Amino acid sequence: MTDGGAASVGLTGAIPLTRDHLPEAFALSQAVQWPYRAEDWAFALDLGRGFGVEMDGRLVGTALWWPYGDDFATTGMIIVAEEAQRRGIGARLMDALLADAAGRRMILNSTDEGQALYRKRGFMPFDSVLQHQAVLSQAPATDPSVLLRPATADDRAALLALDEAAAGMERTALLDALFAVGDVLVVERDGAVAGYGCVRRWGRGHVVGPVIARDDDDARALIAALAARHVGDFVRIDVFRSGGLSPWLESLGLPQVGEVLCMALGAPPQAKDGVMLYALANQSLG
Repeated sequence: MTDGGAASVGLTGAIPLTRDHLPEAFALSQAVQWPYRAEDWAFALDLGRGFGVEMDGRLVGTALWWPYGDDFATTGMIIVAEEAQRRGIGARLMDALLADAAGRRMILNSTDEGQALYRKRGFMPFDSVLQHQAVLSQAPATDPSVLLRPATADDRAALLALDEAAAGMERTALLDALFAVGDVLVVERDGAVAGYGCVRRWGRGHVVGPVIARDDDDARALIAALAARHVGDFVRIDVFRSGGLSPWLESLGLPQVGEVLCMALGAPPQAKDGVMLYALANQSLG
């Protein structure tokens, strides 16, 4: 996404994004070849808040943000139509988001084109996210030494606490929504939940994430088991470069196809010792 500050004739200011805007928002993402389905747009908007900009009565820009506890937020799905570039639309959307987020520390994942806009507003890089995806041709080998089982309703409190420790943010609404539509496996050690992973329908196929684990072995076991359920399907996973799993994902037949820069306004969230967020729900939701 690129943006400038040229003439703004025919443009509205940033307006709240509603479900009535979703067909046009979906069309915007299709035009830039982003993989969102209409259902993915509705899922994201229901969890957060959004803004749009219209030009001559037509939606030409979108941006969403999601509150995580009282202190943090993520933002994404920031799109400006090609014919509306260089009119300051991205700036209008970001300024509306930052005002609406009321001083929360905010994180996002930026393409090369968007970085200048975010840096001007104080965002600084802290990591990068590597996008791996392909039609999965064979099931990954699993590690029988890692005890995995399906999550149950009784695991909810433990999963929320584990996620907050790893993500550094309270993400109850996100997890409840993901667990309602996805398949969730947990790592159990000494009778306690020590990690979890989720796979769900999204975009062109299925996305594996979030994945939270105490170490690389547990993370690989979760990813392998979840991916193995979708052999022959399009599978995507977004992992932090700092997590070190990218070469292993390549070996599974899930090549890296993209990279975005993780940026934060204020100090980024910090994981507690002994647990790590390896894979994202997606690049917007975190």
